[in-house]
Amino acid sequence: MTTSSSTGFHLIFGTGPVGCWTAHHLRANGVAVKAVNRSGQRPALMPADVAIIQADLADAQQAIQVAHGARVVYQALGPAYTHWAELFPRLQANTLEAAARASARYVALENLYMLDPSQPMTEHSEEAPRSVKGRVRQQMHHDLMACHQQGDVPVSVLRSSDFYGPGVKVSAMGERVFDNLLKGKSAEVMVRADCLHSFAYIGDVGKAMATLGLADDGLSTWGKVWLAPHAAPLTQQAFVAQACALLGIQLKLSLVKPWLLQLVGLFNADAKAIVEMLYQFEQPFVVDSSVSDRALGLHPTDTAHGLKATLDWYRQPLDCLHPQTPAMLSDPLLKI
Repeated sequence: MTTSSSTGFHLIFGTGPVGCWTAHHLRANGVAVKAVNRSGQRPALMPADVAIIQADLADAQQAIQVAHGARVVYQALGPAYTHWAELFPRLQANTLEAAARASARYVALENLYMLDPSQPMTEHSEEAPRSVKGRVRQQMHHDLMACHQQGDVPVSVLRSSDFYGPGVKVSAMGERVFDNLLKGKSAEVMVRADCLHSFAYIGDVGKAMATLGLADDGLSTWGKVWLAPHAAPLTQQAFVAQACALLGIQLKLSLVKPWLLQLVGLFNADAKAIVEMLYQFEQPFVVDSSVSDRALGLHPTDTAHGLKATLDWYRQPLDCLHPQTPAMLSDPLLKI
């Protein structure tokens, strides 16, 4: 693909794993990068030469101020589930306004919550949200594309299923799988272990975000929805079995049942917010990214290689992995 060569830095809203891996791929292309979070702290995953800017993006003026001079902005935010409905639309609106004021292009990360999962999901899947968060995402997407169509901001959208990989802790394939296995415990997976489910390697998601942001003005990537690379879907049991094989241990697997989350949700807001999303693990949840892969020149990381990199990351000493863990996990802007 042709890439942007004009001056101006690229600004990443959010410094969770997606933001960090987007920054790595942008820096590999020689692009000046800044990143924004609410705490002002640098995650261990973030390249050392990326400037970290502290701002509360729920405040439109702060978002506008930090975006001044940016050529491309990346929305890699993910509020905690308990804050989704009221906070996420405001964050998107503020960062879109910031991009418009800076005359910058806008690359947005989305999930699959608004789509019909009864068939393999593609760039053109029907909208059929099955949750409150899915309806919020649907409206946010329509607002985003309207902004592009009105000529306010050039927009590209990248969608992805659940992440796994180095730096990913808060995920269905996060610390309750890999950290548990390395501690000799059973991996905890959601609802059913026998349904096919697509997972996206975090490095591939970051590379896809960077690829979209580096596209020149006028290229056909702008104004469209793309999918991050997804390897062939596996059942959760098969996914964990591969990890166990790499560790040289027998399969250790336990299921988190809906009734348990519903019970815990009676006194835990985070658990309660997860319940409506369990449909993703009660049936096949499959992504076909082949069209986007070909168009963007990307390839999904082989699951075996992705799992090895993930386990290698989780094996590192705790202080090397998460020097700012308390701040990161308490900040609703850093959940992606």
